[in-house]
Amino acid sequence: MRQAITAWALAAAASAGAAELTPTETLWLRGAAPVLAAAEARGLPLDIVVQPQPAGGLAPLALGFVDGRCKFVLSMRANPEAEATLERLPAGHENAAFELMAAHEIAHCERHVQGAWHGPVAASADAQRQAMAAERREEAWADLAGLAWIQARRPAEYAALHAWLVAERRRERVPGSEHDTLDWVDAAAGGLDTAAPAAAAAALWARVAAAAR
Repeated sequence: MRQAITAWALAAAASAGAAELTPTETLWLRGAAPVLAAAEARGLPLDIVVQPQPAGGLAPLALGFVDGRCKFVLSMRANPEAEATLERLPAGHENAAFELMAAHEIAHCERHVQGAWHGPVAASADAQRQAMAAERREEAWADLAGLAWIQARRPAEYAALHAWLVAERRRERVPGSEHDTLDWVDAAAGGLDTAAPAAAAAALWARVAAAAR
């Protein structure tokens, strides 16, 4: 089954515009394959996009939404951050980290598809602040969705992956910025309900969001 999942992800990526995947791209896709296959099985409109041009300065992994379809975008060629991220992965838990990152992006996809992604902010004096706060809540939702995936699929690795995510969110933290999700991530330190981790993550997200208003 693992080989079949990997074959699907790599074939989808190869058909998405990159004639030949680099070793780094292949490594990330193999790690993300279980999440991508689960998204496909749920019928999410998902395309894998591998940027063929140098991508320095871009996030190695991102999610776009174009014409009703989610774009799982790898921007890794000549991108120092792709290699730096690999170096920061938790030793012995690399595949789990790839899955958490992929689950984070797929959570963004689901929010778009469901129409739950925050809409345009009305023009006002504090429009920029409102937009940043909305982006922050979306990133928090995705972080908790990633942790819910780990709780459901790799519960023995939850503590290690939670610690890694905390370290990532503390690194170069800008308070109040879109990736300042520590209020939510810290609240999940004790783990999520093992019987229903996705529902527990959603409830935790709402509770922390309400307290932050």
